[in-house]
Amino acid sequence: MDHKDVDGAVAEMLRVLGPHTAEDWTVTAGPLEWTCWQTAAHIGHDLLAYAGQLAAQPTDAYLPIDLAVRPTASPAEALQAVTACGGLLSSALAAANPAMRAWHWGPCDPEGFAAMGVAETLLHTYDITQGLSVDWLPPASLSAAVLTRLFPAAPPGDPTQVLLWCTGRGELDGLPRQISWRWEAALRQAPRTVR
Repeated sequence: MDHKDVDGAVAEMLRVLGPHTAEDWTVTAGPLEWTCWQTAAHIGHDLLAYAGQLAAQPTDAYLPIDLAVRPTASPAEALQAVTACGGLLSSALAAANPAMRAWHWGPCDPEGFAAMGVAETLLHTYDITQGLSVDWLPPASLSAAVLTRLFPAAPPGDPTQVLLWCTGRGELDGLPRQISWRWEAALRQAPRTVR
């Protein structure tokens, strides 16, 4: 995954949520405890954090920065902030050497940060649409790419439904609902042979 995937996810978010900015974004976003507005601000926060990691390349922690979207910002303005943060992540990904590593609970490559940016955008857009009663599902192609990179042990099936199941947002026939989950963004290091 790369910067084009992040651009696509952000464009899809704007396409779906843009027509609904006059609605009440103080309602809860799907299964989350956050409001729809807070969830949008969270997307921006994560996209900015991933861009910062790529730019600074820390090896042992996240940078000590946070995005603060003004509480007086309208839903449309919150989406503008998310768009800006998505642009920063896209730019950082486009400039990143594929061999570089930055910390996300271990060494993570640019593809991992792209996948996380897409996942955060799609999943939380889904949460917001649930809160606003908008009928929408994440695109299958981006869902499949996220599963391949972040959920290597995901079961087979429709990629969108599997992604929602992997992240505790949906049901899959014959499988218990996920109540705890994590994705694998950090690269696994090959075991070293000691001689």
